[in-house]
Amino acid sequence: MVNTVSFKKKPHTNGDAPSHRNGKSKWSFLFSLTDLKSIKQNKEGMGWSYLVFCLKDDVVLPALHFHQGDSKLLIDCLEKYVALCESPQDKRTLLVNCQNKSLSQSFENLLDEPAYGIIQKIKKDPYTATMVGFSKVTNYIFDSLRGSDPSVHQRPPSEMADFLSDAIPGLKINQQEEPGFEVITKIDLGERPVVQRREPVSLEEWTKNIDSEGRILNVDNMKQMIFRGGLSHALRKQAWKFLLGYFPWDSTKEERTQLQKQKTDEYFRMKLQWKSVSEEQEKRNSRLRDYRSLIEKDVNRTDRTNKFYEGQDNPGLILLHDILMTYCMYDFDLGYVQGMSDLLSPLLYVMENEVDAFWCFASYMDQMHQNFEEQMQGMKTQLIQLSTLLRLLDSGFCSYLESQDSGYLYFCFRWLLIRFKREFSFLDILRLWEVMWTELPCKNFHLLLCCAILESEKQQIMEKHYGFNEILKHINELSMKIGVEDVLCKAEAISLQMVKCKELPQAVCEILGLQESEVTTPDSDNGEDENVGMTICPAPAFESNSLPVLTASGGRDDNPTEISMSPSVSRLTPA
Repeated sequence: MVNTVSFKKKPHTNGDAPSHRNGKSKWSFLFSLTDLKSIKQNKEGMGWSYLVFCLKDDVVLPALHFHQGDSKLLIDCLEKYVALCESPQDKRTLLVNCQNKSLSQSFENLLDEPAYGIIQKIKKDPYTATMVGFSKVTNYIFDSLRGSDPSVHQRPPSEMADFLSDAIPGLKINQQEEPGFEVITKIDLGERPVVQRREPVSLEEWTKNIDSEGRILNVDNMKQMIFRGGLSHALRKQAWKFLLGYFPWDSTKEERTQLQKQKTDEYFRMKLQWKSVSEEQEKRNSRLRDYRSLIEKDVNRTDRTNKFYEGQDNPGLILLHDILMTYCMYDFDLGYVQGMSDLLSPLLYVMENEVDAFWCFASYMDQMHQNFEEQMQGMKTQLIQLSTLLRLLDSGFCSYLESQDSGYLYFCFRWLLIRFKREFSFLDILRLWEVMWTELPCKNFHLLLCCAILESEKQQIMEKHYGFNEILKHINELSMKIGVEDVLCKAEAISLQMVKCKELPQAVCEILGLQESEVTTPDSDNGEDENVGMTICPAPAFESNSLPVLTASGGRDDNPTEISMSPSVSRLTPA
């Protein structure tokens, strides 16, 4: 059943039955589960049980009869690989949720329903929960816990934590797996430096750094200036093409002109592919039809308060739609997933050009691709890495979050998914993104931005004894209330503090992209190092094939040891 072999009807001449090879029945069949559309069951009490599989190309396979019952065992087995839910039209029919399609549901799709209805719908369709207004839904969940519905009112926060962990299958926690451990000392990060930001890079400064042929003279220095102050708006249309890799930094003006001509031709060839699809063709192409439907829905509610996109029949909306449809031709396997319109909108706003906006978007999606893939491995990895960094910065705050069933940091999901697009104002996002695109001052700087925001909120969260639901609600309501310059200063200060530390755990070095030679781990070769006071903190047990199960022992003189999660560490550093 899991072999990737499509079922195909083979014609037989003269009415002859097919030959029985390898002892297989003529009714045997093979198909990929990715091709499965629905499963029909017989009515209860109507003879022996049977299942009928219908594939996405509307091929109906021969019925599987279970003369001794237990058809449910097969259903249970299939549910390990695909999400099944009852059809609202026919309870006997189980629909298979295509992950790409389910992940592409709009953030606001469920927000018009009562809170309890939202919970039930997400439980039936768990993949939708990944993209469906993840943090926005928590407002309704939170309110429902104190609302008029008596059946919801009594639900404890721990049940809501279990619900949300179940609702994100790619991030589901394996409760049966032993936690992973890494032995590290309790590290003194030292004093955090004070960081000040400069004015945005001006057009004059940019021009001074270009030679007669149009090359950028000192790329590293230019990136440093952009990181420290961002760009003046007049410069963004030009500079973003370099930051996103559309233009090579060492290219001449003539080379860039040639590249734009080439990329323009390539873009319109791809655009023509979907533009030339007739209605009859599209009726037989369900994926393209689904992509178009999702794009049309999302485009109509993307940044509509921005003048560039407001009003009916806005040309900006038409370009947004066309670029996203063309991206489906560029990367048809991924196609369109809800959230991409949020990433494209600022790019089109700045470029004011369809072709340039497309290629900048394609470059940005190269960085963000894993966020939108079905298995969500990129999101899972980022949440684990964020947990590791946060524990190093403030183990007490991490312990508090864990005590409130919030140690997995699901409330940061939307931040990471679309790079804070819905957390800051539109103009602040332009500043934040261009700073992040410099890839300074370290790898995964966006995770330090998360740490900076959480550090600013931890006092209120802990002093007011927020539980699971209050934490979700509080973080969600930070949207549009965060100052971008303050967060950038704090995140940079954290990065400098970590880089200067001589005893960073190897796991943290790997997350931040620091070389082993840059950081000295605690040394105990002679066995005479000083005793260090430590605590024991088991790590959250994320489901991961690569997560090592490490054991820890006490330090010298039986000093306790601090233990924390490190999914990529394969060896222990003596404490």
